[in-house]
Amino acid sequence: MNTKYQIDGVDQKILSFLIKNARMPFLEIARECGISGAAIHQRVRKMERMGIITGSRLIVKPQALGLNVCAFVGVMLSETNKYREVIDALMLIPEVVECHFVTGKYSLLLKLYCRDHEHLMHILVHTIQGITNIKGTDTMISLDEAIERQVRVEEDARPVSLS
Repeated sequence: MNTKYQIDGVDQKILSFLIKNARMPFLEIARECGISGAAIHQRVRKMERMGIITGSRLIVKPQALGLNVCAFVGVMLSETNKYREVIDALMLIPEVVECHFVTGKYSLLLKLYCRDHEHLMHILVHTIQGITNIKGTDTMISLDEAIERQVRVEEDARPVSLS
């Protein structure tokens, strides 16, 4: 982002509404913010161009698709400078839904969804651990997702400048 953009209170309010309901009509947001629908549309488009809003998505519960096991996998790399190649290989595994480059004992932290424990074991042993430059993995199975939410937008926060 080369251009500077200042997120003001109205932008924060717009983001707050869209985080709660990405399908909320712009005219309804406009009424809540006390400005025109066109102004909401312009602000949202500008935030999209600036990379503040990176899209909206439909969230499907994995269990509805038969994916009953959620696991987190810490990945140790044999050569940390090869993480890009490892990530490229992980992109080809549909069960991997998140991949974070992290500090600490592991280089990468993955989130996977699988049908059952057997499916998870197959993905770990025959797919992930077979990727070149993966030295080892450590798997944690989620028993329950206690909190799931988007980031919080503080409507009364000071304006934030992005550059």
